[in-house]
Amino acid sequence: MPRAKRYYMPGCVWHITHRCHKKEFLLKFSRDRNRWLELLFKAKQRYGLDVLNYIATSNHIHLLVSDNGNRDTIPRSMQLVAGQVGQEYNRRKKRHGAYWEDRYHATAIENDTHLVKCLAYIDMNMVRTGVVGHPSEWNWSGYNEIQNQKQRYAIINYRLLTELLGLNSVVELKEMHANWVEDTLKADKQLRESKWTQSVAVGSQTFVEKIKNELGMRAIHRGIHKVDESFELRETQIPCSANFSTKNEQLSTENSFLWDVCS
Repeated sequence: MPRAKRYYMPGCVWHITHRCHKKEFLLKFSRDRNRWLELLFKAKQRYGLDVLNYIATSNHIHLLVSDNGNRDTIPRSMQLVAGQVGQEYNRRKKRHGAYWEDRYHATAIENDTHLVKCLAYIDMNMVRTGVVGHPSEWNWSGYNEIQNQKQRYAIINYRLLTELLGLNSVVELKEMHANWVEDTLKADKQLRESKWTQSVAVGSQTFVEKIKNELGMRAIHRGIHKVDESFELRETQIPCSANFSTKNEQLSTENSFLWDVCS
């Protein structure tokens, strides 16, 4: 089947999800999750990738990034990280075949309360699966990096994240971030929300309509839907892409809005 076209809209925050091939637990070894983090830092250095949050689980990853105006930054970073992790794993295990689903999914997130909610949604990933009771118990996540900010080898762009959230300092970021997660835990809002992983865009009605308008004819089969207090841009038909469906996480080809992995 033909590959989906690459669409690009500068100035967005993107929630990216990428799953291992056929839902296999190819990231189950800590050495591979550690390597994913090392390569994410390398992508930050090489391409200027602005990372706002992340988590590496046993069979998929979540990545929250801000577009820096260079249309190649995100796809090249994804190619570097995904490609090298897969190659090294296959070489070590004498394994053949694809390591990742052939496409990653990207959802545009508005820089307001939706960004806060998406940030917490990523943090809560392993809590939702029942593996840990608190995000701090999972070592391969941005939660721990925000709460214990690094002077060296930091992956997250603390300054940019603070700016996008409308906060005054990195100290305030740490405090507010902890409060958002604790509020989520107390409210028991740990259910999977498909809008973060299956939509083209999530935000206010104005934001989602803007994204739809920028897509033009490419949005002809995409509809705007209200979900709780959010609006999302979703497709009414399934595009040609990979199958991300799984019991563990609601990643889907439906409503895919994607760059090519290879530039």
